Amino acid sequence: MDIFTVSLWVLTFTALFLSLVKNKEKTVSSMKMARSMMGSMIGDIFGILLLIGLLLTFIPPENIKNILGQSNYIASTIVSAIVGSITLIPAFVAFPLVGSFVDVGASIVPSVAFLTTLTMVGVVTFPLEKREFGLKFALTRNSMSFAFAIIIALLMGVLI
Repeated sequence: MDIFTVSLWVLTFTALFLSLVKNKEKTVSSMKMARSMMGSMIGDIFGILLLIGLLLTFIPPENIKNILGQSNYIASTIVSAIVGSITLIPAFVAFPLVGSFVDVGASIVPSVAFLTTLTMVGVVTFPLEKREFGLKFALTRNSMSFAFAIIIALLMGVLI
């Protein structure tokens, strides 16, 4: 384990110890609540792992690497951003999925473009947003989110 992981574990157990000292009943009650919440999420977590496994099975790593890693840098970033804008996947599924893409050779910029547009732009939810907030607001927010997602992806490519 790296020092960052170890420090997070130490910080977590220190906070747990302090919480137990301060109010044992509330801490134990919170831990029981967290355990039941985790129990209800375990099916979702296994589903995510299954989905990622199936996706990586049907789309070979070399294809992901060719499309998101070695092809035209700008084109793959734009296509990834468009696909991310249209796709409706919960963020807790998207993060491990994008991590898997990067692990098999996808470039960071298209991967970040996909992830940021996935979480910031909502083509699928646009009709609801338009109805609730108005056309001008929905167009402005989604357009700015798309532009900033591309900027974030390009900055990540420069910084990493």
